[in-house]
Amino acid sequence: MRRSTRQNRLSTRLSAPRTRRAPRAGHAPSRPVVAYRQRGQGKTLSNSFNAPELWHEPRDAAEIRYHVQPAGKGYVHAVTVQEVRDRLTLLPEHVMAGLEVVQLSRMTRKRALFPCYGMQWGCAVYLYPVEESLVETYVRPPRPEQIKEAGMYGGRWYEDGRFWKLAWTAETVRDFYLNNVLIHEVGHVYDTWNSSFDARERYANWFAEEYGFRASRGRR
Repeated sequence: MRRSTRQNRLSTRLSAPRTRRAPRAGHAPSRPVVAYRQRGQGKTLSNSFNAPELWHEPRDAAEIRYHVQPAGKGYVHAVTVQEVRDRLTLLPEHVMAGLEVVQLSRMTRKRALFPCYGMQWGCAVYLYPVEESLVETYVRPPRPEQIKEAGMYGGRWYEDGRFWKLAWTAETVRDFYLNNVLIHEVGHVYDTWNSSFDARERYANWFAEEYGFRASRGRR
């Protein structure tokens, strides 16, 4: 169930360098900081929320590993493993080099406080469920760029009393996840040279538009 305190921010993406640092003698290896694709901006993700997922250790495996968790009560996965697999085969091989795991994660009570569409952590990409109704509810009106981005994939904003809602269909939310959320997070995995938040976000945004939105429309 949607928490009414969540603010609307369709496009907010939080990221950080994912490069792994060499461990010090006598210390366990450090892990990359989590890169979130946050759904709302009502609360800032804190350091205590830096490791919300099962860590997947890189194996330099030839094939991507897929993990599926139950979506959770009131939620559904926007895409299937097969749909993700098929979409990834359309990407250039060289941009897939660092991706080893895709996980369809469950929605938990804690994650509902910090809702995300997707997340990148090391070699893994995590995709989060959406409301079973396919309608998101927010307490603040969307900005023009948020309306524009949702509209690019068929999402529709409308006012409902004192709330604003973002409505999807099964087809449009699938399009959004496969050609925006997924590709954006793959862009973070591929980006091993940018180190600042702003630079990584600019690159991932460009990556999602180039390899996601434009590429998918060119095949239609």
